[in-house]
Amino acid sequence: MDINTIIARRVRDLRDQQKLSLDTLAKRSGVSRSNISLIERGESSPTAAALDKLAVGLGVTLASLFEDSTPAAVALPVSRLTEQVCWTDPASGYMRRNLSPGLPSHLQLVEVEFPAGQTVRYDSFHRDVDIQQQVWIMAGQMRLSVGDQVWDLQTGDCLSMALDKPITFHNPGKIAARYLVALCK
Repeated sequence: MDINTIIARRVRDLRDQQKLSLDTLAKRSGVSRSNISLIERGESSPTAAALDKLAVGLGVTLASLFEDSTPAAVALPVSRLTEQVCWTDPASGYMRRNLSPGLPSHLQLVEVEFPAGQTVRYDSFHRDVDIQQQVWIMAGQMRLSVGDQVWDLQTGDCLSMALDKPITFHNPGKIAARYLVALCK
């Protein structure tokens, strides 16, 4: 299934489950009603920043927006490489792969390949749910700004943080960085 179709279905399903109108989700997320409508119809390739705002508005993790919510996808306790959902941010080119199986869990694993010289800012930090995140650098380097604190991370480094402040991911290197994100809610 196409990633934009998965995102569209997931956002629409979460909004429906919470009985939120497009206007209400727009107010809660800071994403325009028309943009949410385009995303839900699979007619838009949303940026990471827009998806993060939607996740905050829906009270879920960003990774959960990439979960295939079809019954067959949710039933298995294994996540095969060939079936893992990949998505590329149209603004920065960073690629994320959801590694976790579709079973309900408080832990989600995501692999990211982040192009050299690129930056992504997540300014949505007023969340209704506590989310802890760890970022383990598998290759390359990353500069993470968490609120006012800046961390320069190299291969093998692991940073733990709460998602309660603005976060900026930046790859200052000349090669793509690869890292694992572990989210716990």
